[in-house]
Amino acid sequence: MAYDRNLDECLFSKSWEAEYERLTVSVYSYNKGPKKLHISRENKDTQGDFRFAKLGRLTKEEIEALLPLIQEAIKVMD
Repeated sequence: MAYDRNLDECLFSKSWEAEYERLTVSVYSYNKGPKKLHISRENKDTQGDFRFAKLGRLTKEEIEALLPLIQEAIKVMD
């Protein structure tokens, strides 16, 4: 079965923003299936617009900012 965006339900989404980047923690459920955590990174381009980037490694500052968001997401996943 091919992926259908209409079946992908976002149950939670919160972001942390720094000067040149944004990290987002989300919880999704596809076709009423199990709830899954999604973490994404976006970087600002030269025009100031956010563009998707590979998450890769996290700094200590990023981890400390994401932990409270992940804890909130876990409550949604219960």
